[in-house]
Amino acid sequence: MNTALIIVDIQNDYFQDGNMPLVNPDQALLNATKVLKWFRKNNKENIFHVQHIASDPSMGFFIPDTKGVEIHTSIQPEKGEEVVIKHFPNSFLNTTLQSKLKEKEITSVVVVGMMTHMCIDATVRAAVDLGYQATLIEDACATRDLSYAGREVTAESVHNAFVGALDGMYAGITSTERFLVNKN
Repeated sequence: MNTALIIVDIQNDYFQDGNMPLVNPDQALLNATKVLKWFRKNNKENIFHVQHIASDPSMGFFIPDTKGVEIHTSIQPEKGEEVVIKHFPNSFLNTTLQSKLKEKEITSVVVVGMMTHMCIDATVRAAVDLGYQATLIEDACATRDLSYAGREVTAESVHNAFVGALDGMYAGITSTERFLVNKN
């Protein structure tokens, strides 16, 4: 198969008691594990875990050598699955992801992970800019509430706005259930 699964930043800091907890990360994790399980059964050689490690500790999360930077235990990489380390929202920027995908002659990617408005958005856009066909499994992603200029934006609104912006032009958008039904 020429499709790869890219799991972006499902790391402990995004969960309860982490340094950057998201809204409903557990549901996104559950869905991501369902997709991962399908890939492990049907396309094991094309699984890529992306792990963000802060290059500047003032970022406040994903600090090296902390529990928060670790990939969540529910989605830990297994033998043979690639782990790509990144320091920017875009999973391709200054990483080995592009070269590893090229080695495996990947032409399309399925993306799940965290945060929708930051690393998921940047990774999906970069993937398409690099010539990959992208599918985003939107309910296997999570984000957080945002605010600016005294305005509050709920995580649900943030998620919907970014998924809506990616829909069609950048990615095919689907749910975990639709993805799994269409693959079986």
